[in-house]
Amino acid sequence: MRFVAVEVDDPLAAPLLAELAVEYSGRYGGTVDQMMGWLRGKSADEFAPPSGGLYIGVLDGVPVTGGAFTRFDDETAELKRIWTDSRFRKRGYGRVLLSHLESEIAARGYRRVYLTTGHLQPEAEALYDSAGYTRLSVPLPPEGDGAVFPIAFEKELSREGSA
Repeated sequence: MRFVAVEVDDPLAAPLLAELAVEYSGRYGGTVDQMMGWLRGKSADEFAPPSGGLYIGVLDGVPVTGGAFTRFDDETAELKRIWTDSRFRKRGYGRVLLSHLESEIAARGYRRVYLTTGHLQPEAEALYDSAGYTRLSVPLPPEGDGAVFPIAFEKELSREGSA
């Protein structure tokens, strides 16, 4: 698998974001269009270098997995939009994506990774648990009119890019 740096409106990201919008809509409510608007972010530069990045994992020309990060604070990057196409799940691509993102994050000088996932995404929780992320015990306020209860994770990075 090779990883390609893209912008949110890149055609390579479109199929993954579209499927993610459908998935979120089904799990949390709201329309697919509402979810797509939320996924595209607050601004076009939310994931822009040097403080962020959006990467798509491509296998045989097909976008299989993708994810992004943005600056959370001086030492911490926040992971966003972590996703694997439903046709390619259970093959370890999510873990490969996390490893790639952690390497990119470390290369930008961040020492820690922070992320949240929704309470209706047990697959994501299991991925982060198995990849060495620590669940934060302080509960976060609900999002999306109370429909989403975020679960926060963090991970300290070694100098090589992952813990």
